[in-house]
Amino acid sequence: MPLLPRAPRAAAPVAGAFCLSVLCLSLLAACGSDNDNVASTPATPTPTPSGPVQIAFMPDVHFHDVYANFEDGSFPGIPNSKSGRNATIRLMQAQMTSTRLFNENYFAFIAALDDAVKRGVKHIALPGDFSDDGQPVHMRGLKKILDQYSAQHGIEFFAAPGNHDPNRPLARAAGKSDYMGIDLATGRAGAPQPIFSKGGNADCVDYTTTWARKGKSYCTEEVLEQGYEGITRALNSHGFMPKPDYLYYETPYSTYAYKDYRFETAQAQAAWDKRQYEICKEGTGGAFKKPAYTLCKQVPDTSYVVEPVKGVWLVAIDANVYIPSGAGANDFAGSGDAGYNRMLTHKQHVIAWIRDVVARGKAEGKQVIGFSHFPMSEFFNGASDDIIALLGSGKMQMVRRPAEDTTKALAETGLQIHVGGHMHFNDTAFRKIDDTRALFNIQAPSMAAYVPAYKLMTLTDATHVEVQTVRLDAVPRFDELFEHYRAEHSFFTDFPAQVPGGELWSKSILDATDYGDFSTRYMSELVRLRLLNDDWRCEMRELVKSPLYGSHLLVLSQMTSAVTLKELANTGTRGLFSTSFFNCLADGGTPASANPAYAADYAAAEAKARALAQAHGMRLEDFNDWKALDLAGDFVRLANAGDLAFADIPTARAKQYKLLAEALQTTNATLLMKGEQVSNANPVGALFQARFKPLMAILLKLAAGAPTRHFVIDLKANALTDLTREPSPF
Repeated sequence: MPLLPRAPRAAAPVAGAFCLSVLCLSLLAACGSDNDNVASTPATPTPTPSGPVQIAFMPDVHFHDVYANFEDGSFPGIPNSKSGRNATIRLMQAQMTSTRLFNENYFAFIAALDDAVKRGVKHIALPGDFSDDGQPVHMRGLKKILDQYSAQHGIEFFAAPGNHDPNRPLARAAGKSDYMGIDLATGRAGAPQPIFSKGGNADCVDYTTTWARKGKSYCTEEVLEQGYEGITRALNSHGFMPKPDYLYYETPYSTYAYKDYRFETAQAQAAWDKRQYEICKEGTGGAFKKPAYTLCKQVPDTSYVVEPVKGVWLVAIDANVYIPSGAGANDFAGSGDAGYNRMLTHKQHVIAWIRDVVARGKAEGKQVIGFSHFPMSEFFNGASDDIIALLGSGKMQMVRRPAEDTTKALAETGLQIHVGGHMHFNDTAFRKIDDTRALFNIQAPSMAAYVPAYKLMTLTDATHVEVQTVRLDAVPRFDELFEHYRAEHSFFTDFPAQVPGGELWSKSILDATDYGDFSTRYMSELVRLRLLNDDWRCEMRELVKSPLYGSHLLVLSQMTSAVTLKELANTGTRGLFSTSFFNCLADGGTPASANPAYAADYAAAEAKARALAQAHGMRLEDFNDWKALDLAGDFVRLANAGDLAFADIPTARAKQYKLLAEALQTTNATLLMKGEQVSNANPVGALFQARFKPLMAILLKLAAGAPTRHFVIDLKANALTDLTREPSPF
């Protein structure tokens, strides 16, 4: 049977919660401390890390070994002229339609590690999705790199799992249909190559050899999605198990006290058969289990706290919540959308353990820093409700948003600093619940997305933590695989019917001058090929994809015409809008004839827009430097990267966005609807004004969030000080 979660030293659990009274803290403080500390006193000691300690946080690496060796001899890859090795990569088409890169992040990860080495960093946390589904062929490559940097540079890695490592608690059949391979019919490189494990697709159901080539597929267990067992076994020496040189290590299932710590005991109690807990469909099992709970199963939990350097406790939280969905051994829902909202209901013992760890850590004089894969707070600078009102509840990953009550409960554990990933966002959030308790949630960006970067934390003294965001614009070898993408683009140009998704990526991305430029172009393609379709309302999506420039948008903000959209569709000026835009609209039954008043109304609105621009020291023609689609791209950039996106938005354009937002704030248009569709009986200016007034207000909120680039947290005052010198362009 698995051990129950540890209880505080001074009291037994009461109603599923740990006692945190002043008496408990006093007793904890008296239980012993580091050998160098003076005798304990009833007061909580001041944290005493021995000098500045640097910790790098690199979530969402999504490591894919682009030169992987399929040990069974199955997939050979494609020869690369620059490296002299065979590339085992995913299609560029797959990258441009995914919220993460699969290939170039290999080089970005190495560049990030090299950068950390130059800075003298010795501790690197990996807050989840260090792998991209935990396949054996790629986990070997990741382990090799971590082992190498540990041996050569003395770096200690501390991994916490994400929803891609593992995808489910146990191993399961898997694979991808979009590796890059050789087309069987023509012999040309750049074609989609399916690679699956046994049972992963229709080709790979019943082969009995080590591997097989069946149909168009390579069938190999090298791309099996490993569960907890395979992933933790590969990275046992990188945080998941105690090591002799750690000053302290425990899991939620350890039973020893800090003063009694021995490596041998920690090692024995960290065995995986002891790090299991019961989870049920309805909630946490074990001591929290209720009589009506069903589908209860045992699941591993990899949470741990480690003291790698004197005075610092790193709390690695396994925030994966796999809720049972059926009677089968591996019948679980994925953890991607669960996060801390489900941690509070389905892993209550881990939340209680965090509370206990923080209390004991402070009593022992430790600085306690938490990290996990999932965010602990809202990540859109307070704009989430506005986004839901405009786009709908399921858009822009809003399902992953922690509820305010969840954030409050996490702050009540006493944890002050948490670093999360998962969203591929760059963000700083601060939630203060009373005079003594506050939570700083730092969302570290992914080097496999926009903007590629990592977080560098320096514990400068007992109460101050400095945080820097290190951009990865200059990545050696970032274009090493471009020859393969050129072959792919050529292949799909000749065989367009084989393009996954139907719309091919733009070859202009191969003009990128560095990795930062590459990620910016990637984001533009992702917006065009996927995110507009996923997140934006039809009429908004097609409006920004119409051939509209910024000047047209400022004119529309001033439009007071009575001409309807249906009438506009029958005029020669409909060339401003695409046919697809009009197809989004419901027929409002208004007259179908053209309305000649539109030309005069547009001219009047244009005169107003020109005067408005001049009043702010601009020219209407200046707004022609960007298109409506650029606005959509910058909106997503600000949502994902916060103030890191400022470098990619020209200052002049930012000021024009601000003027457009201010112009729309003076409008009060409402929309006629027909069911869920906008009616074409609306006046021409009304649709733009009603939809883009809130959009531009959200954009300004996204641009005005807490600093992320360089700041200091004062843990005593629960305050944040911005150290960024560059002013905001907004």
